[in-house]
Amino acid sequence: MSSFKNVIYWLIANSLGGANRGRILDELFKKPQNANELSNILNVEYKTVRYHLKVLEENKIITSVGGGYGKTYFPSDELEQNKHIFYEIWYEIGKKTN
Repeated sequence: MSSFKNVIYWLIANSLGGANRGRILDELFKKPQNANELSNILNVEYKTVRYHLKVLEENKIITSVGGGYGKTYFPSDELEQNKHIFYEIWYEIGKKTN
């Protein structure tokens, strides 16, 4: 298993909040969004979304532009290049928790 796949697996399948992180990534593949938009779409508390975005950004899975309330999140280049790895794990494991 590649190190990137290991990180995605850990973030989605083997950690508390993995299902929410998977849902966030799935939405960010559709379009870049800020935390408030994600909170509304996913029906998840704003603070919870912010926490998961922080975890994903710290692990270089997503990037952001801007600051404050309008800070917008995007899949990282590495995630874009390995989108298939995310969806392989998400469909096999992540969606079972929803």
